Amino acid sequence: RQLLSYAQGTGNSQVPQSKYAELLAIVEELGKEIRPTYTGSKSAMERLKRDITLEACLVQECLAETERNARSKPP
Repeated sequence: RQLLSYAQGTGNSQVPQSKYAELLAIVEELGKEIRPTYTGSKSAMERLKRDITLEACLVQECLAETERNARSKPP
């Protein structure tokens, strides 16, 4: 599963297509992993832990992106 999708920007920079879309996709995946954890599935529990950690990082990236966009727009 690929969590970060990038489109080529100008020059050497890469521009995220939509961090929010990625975040929503991860939330959907988390929902699928919760039920198997109730039955004691260790692999589902490990995937859930990994996805929560990745989602926390992505939330921080989304917040930073929002702040940058807010600062770059004229009042």
